[in-house]
Amino acid sequence: MKRILIIVCLLFVTDANAQMPSQPDSSPWKRYSVRDEQFSIALPTLPAMHTSRVFYEPTRKYRTQRLLGSYADGVVYTVLVLENPKSQESLEDFIATNSYSLVLAAGQNVIRDGFAGKEFSSPDYVYQFFATENRLYRFDAISRTENDPRMRQFLSSVSLNKKEGVEVIDGAGEPFEPVNQSSPSEADATPRIYVGKEVDRKIRLGMKPEPSYTESARANQITGTVVLRAVFSSNGMVTNIRVVSGLPNGLTERAIDAARKIKFIPAIKDGKYVSMWMQLEFNFNLY
Repeated sequence: MKRILIIVCLLFVTDANAQMPSQPDSSPWKRYSVRDEQFSIALPTLPAMHTSRVFYEPTRKYRTQRLLGSYADGVVYTVLVLENPKSQESLEDFIATNSYSLVLAAGQNVIRDGFAGKEFSSPDYVYQFFATENRLYRFDAISRTENDPRMRQFLSSVSLNKKEGVEVIDGAGEPFEPVNQSSPSEADATPRIYVGKEVDRKIRLGMKPEPSYTESARANQITGTVVLRAVFSSNGMVTNIRVVSGLPNGLTERAIDAARKIKFIPAIKDGKYVSMWMQLEFNFNLY
């Protein structure tokens, strides 16, 4: 099953344990963890989480994959965790298949809690990849602005051997809510929703979960495309989801669930984050 991509711009280098000054956020960051996982991470908002079973061709078996994503004030933070019993997949192969098909320059070696990894970065994104005894990890941050110190704040909070903090479950997470709210008259006004040609900068995608098949859809060999129209809102949440074209046996619902968990940097108009309509297509193909 494949899905149409919303293109992401990304990309470059550093030390996993480096501490950087953070720029103020609207609220204190909290530490989060996931049941049955051994990592924890600090984030500005409760992250979305999408758990799925993915097929690994070399072993002909399915394994658990988790995607977590959080957005706040121009930065998207994401975590990919992949089950890897007996280190069946190498860190190098994991990087090659989970780097958004970019041609990455030679990464920098990094160490986190005794585990070796690689970092790739540019002024507006940082990726770190790690392999433990039975997990593969990708931690990444993408920013609207260059050299945003919060990207380092995020990576510096990663722990690969401590499970602590608020437990995250599958869901859409929480929206970013700035402390400095608009004036009452502005807050009461219904915000305008733009279309792509009206904005100065379109959304920048950070996390895009893949919807999975339902058992009944697989048994009935249902294939096709679910088309949705939704608002990518100024607070980093996907809302107002409407079905343009659906599929039976729960596939439309799976597509809607995946759409709700998308994380992105909102569109920009006249220097402000704004909401924008977008169409999403989810292709379900049996293989």
